Amino acid sequence: MPGASPTLEREWSLLKAACTFNHRHEEIESLRARLRGPIRWKLLFDLAEAHGVQPLLHRLLSGVRDLVPPGEMLALDRANQTNLHKALFLSRELIRVSDCLQAIGIDVLPYKGVALAETVYGDMVLRQAGDIDLLIRPHDLVRARMALEELGYQPHLPLSEQQERAYLKSGYECAFDSAAGRNLLEVQWAIQPRFYAVDFDMEALFQRAVSVTVAGRSMKAPSVEDLFLVLSLHAAKHVWGRLIWLSDLARMVKMPSLDWTFIASQAWSMGVVRILRVSLILTNRLVGTPVPTTADASLPTDPQAQCLANRIQDQIINGATLDTESVAYFKLMLQLRERRSDRLRFLTRLAFTPGPSEWAAIRFPEPLFPLYRLVRLSRLAARLVGA
Repeated sequence: MPGASPTLEREWSLLKAACTFNHRHEEIESLRARLRGPIRWKLLFDLAEAHGVQPLLHRLLSGVRDLVPPGEMLALDRANQTNLHKALFLSRELIRVSDCLQAIGIDVLPYKGVALAETVYGDMVLRQAGDIDLLIRPHDLVRARMALEELGYQPHLPLSEQQERAYLKSGYECAFDSAAGRNLLEVQWAIQPRFYAVDFDMEALFQRAVSVTVAGRSMKAPSVEDLFLVLSLHAAKHVWGRLIWLSDLARMVKMPSLDWTFIASQAWSMGVVRILRVSLILTNRLVGTPVPTTADASLPTDPQAQCLANRIQDQIINGATLDTESVAYFKLMLQLRERRSDRLRFLTRLAFTPGPSEWAAIRFPEPLFPLYRLVRLSRLAARLVGA
């Protein structure tokens, strides 16, 4: 894999093969040749777990079990069974939660997790199960929270009424815990926090929603074009740090029906063309999916995207992470935006948009709630001085 350390080349090549495997004869022969060399199995499995591609690695190695040490294959089989059980549990919970919310007139759109696994991979077990992600409209959050509490879900971060009202404008998600686990459910009313300055038209996303089947149940979900945009923005927010996010995008890129003209027009209106370019470059380099000619023609050439992709690729392969509260991270988020006006909005909102961390740092009575903007600004200034 380009950019991979020689000491990790063999393990990375297997992860890449896992993301693209289609059971072709030449793929199997190439895999057999690769497995005849020394493999550090623990390192390989740790990388697969960290990058969310363990189920794909299991699928890859299941057909060549004779070349995998029995103990290692048994461990991978067990991990795959655990993932299957969790995916089934999350599917049941997704149906239970969706039915509850829709019964009181709240539209929900599942878009990651088991819904993504079924609609993009065609099998819920091929994607590592994590949690349930639902999109709702902002004005439905309070009613959704109350209904979810009756189902046994409690907000992971309880907020006062005033904090909740402010967070609806500045934040984008509310995580819920249950007896089955922490952060098991995430309800989102926006694609990113407000300070990222990507103003996605959520109402239009709901209007463009399509019917999909998840665990045998028909549900509404974002259109594949909206999903590509949403997942590209999600990956960018996390600096494309996990291979599974690129695998998700790669599978959508291969869909011949994908409307790149629409995707490009939406990206242009939101000022995220560079983010899409970086996503396509990384998907090509790390997962081996060619950039479609229609995508290349629809999105303008951007030399800066190539430079950023080079840096980010090295970080992914070498396991480097950026603290999302660091100056280096905010600088990168600025560089990912092609328009000066969006960079200015990002900086302004970043400086003057307080959130849960400011509310937890100091307690103001409600009449002084606006002073949290100054708390936010002072905390950022302190971070700049210490950088």
